[in-house]
This record gives sequence, structure tokens and C-alpha cells, in this order.
Amino acid sequence: MNELPIIQRAYDMVKWYVPILNRLPRDHKFFLGERIVTNLYELLEALIVARYAQEKLTQLEALNDKLVL
Repeated sequence: MNELPIIQRAYDMVKWYVPILNRLPRDHKFFLGERIVTNLYELLEALIVARYAQEKLTQLEALNDKLVL
């Protein structure tokens, strides 16, 4: 089963951002960096859940609302 391109792109984004955020100064790394990494993983997880959900549109609309904020 082929994965959706958006899932691969989100995974690539996580792989690209995490090493960069780990190089932030300590004060920023544990506040801002940790928040960004957590949100990136939540995005990836939500896309994977939507991929296998029956109601994909509902899942994606909820994800879209989170991204806009």
C-alpha cells in the first residue's frame, strides 16, 4: 500500500527540523524547540490517523483547524 505524499513530506519535515532545533541555545531548545517538535509529531500522527480513518474529511478538517491557529 502506497503512502500519501503528504505523510512522506511531513515525515521528511520532522527529520529535517529536529536536528536543527536540537542545535538551538539551551533556553530556546527546551521551550520553543520542544514545542515545535511536539507539534510536528502531532501533525504526522494526525495525518497517519486520517489515512486509515473511515471519515477522512472530518479528521482532515479538524487537523486543518489546528494548523490555522
